[in-house]
Amino acid sequence: MRAQFVLSEIGVGLRRNLTMTFAVIVSVALSLALFGGSLLMSDQVGAMKGYWYDKVNVSIFLCNKSDAESDPNCAKGAVTEDQKKDILSDLKKMSVVETVIHESQDEAYKHYKEQFGDSPLAASLTPDQMQESYRIKLKDPEKYQVIATAFNGRDGVQSVQDQKGILDNLFTMLNLMNRAALGVMALMLIVALLLIVNTVRVSAFSRRRETGIMRLVGASGFYIQAPFIMEAAVAGAIGGGLACVFLVVGRYFTVDHGMALATKLNLINFVGWDAVLTKLPLILAASVLMPALAAFFALRKYLKV
Repeated sequence: MRAQFVLSEIGVGLRRNLTMTFAVIVSVALSLALFGGSLLMSDQVGAMKGYWYDKVNVSIFLCNKSDAESDPNCAKGAVTEDQKKDILSDLKKMSVVETVIHESQDEAYKHYKEQFGDSPLAASLTPDQMQESYRIKLKDPEKYQVIATAFNGRDGVQSVQDQKGILDNLFTMLNLMNRAALGVMALMLIVALLLIVNTVRVSAFSRRRETGIMRLVGASGFYIQAPFIMEAAVAGAIGGGLACVFLVVGRYFTVDHGMALATKLNLINFVGWDAVLTKLPLILAASVLMPALAAFFALRKYLKV
């Protein structure tokens, strides 16, 4: 009988404050969808770091005849065969180096034509204008500075470049976007909590006669509070369900179908469905607990039970 009463009061409360209940549902859905999206973004950045950092190279670009005329680092002239042998020998002796690949001027020219063959500059370039280089795979990508210190400023070396630096800029941008999403999520969460508190208080005020009678007949504090807490929990659960739908639909249409980013950006290792599905229980739990706790603390002060 008591359970039936509580359930009936939940339905009455939700219908009585339909507009505010709808606002709570939408706020909870959007804030938790952003929360889930931020968690997935963190997983995506972590997966991309593991994938790309394992593939980054350090490149040692060697001086050519054109550099000798224009680049201060190559003031002593183009790299000689002896200098190339010394550089390669020193690289192979370094414990941080895993593999070394030599790219000749002809190979560099061929790769450039493959990538930028349509550019106007490509038509005017010749192989002797391209730079020879050593492509170095490090055992630990964080050890780039060891290579830079050893070879920067060395005779025959034009520059030492680390691809990891380019990736770091990309990941910094992604992390900033993720923090911005978390900031919006926090704002939406605050709005949702305020709406929940106000909705519960309006509901409690509109039923103050019933709660007063229940106090007089000796009803327990939890028994009086239960319908209001359950109303907030139900509204939150609906919002959490919508947030889960947003995440699943968003993943489906942006990565797998619709925009089909997995096909168009095949160089990016997107997180799988397992990562999405593991976030859904967390979102549902938060959608129930957050409104229920907000309602509980709001009622303790308001009803003084």
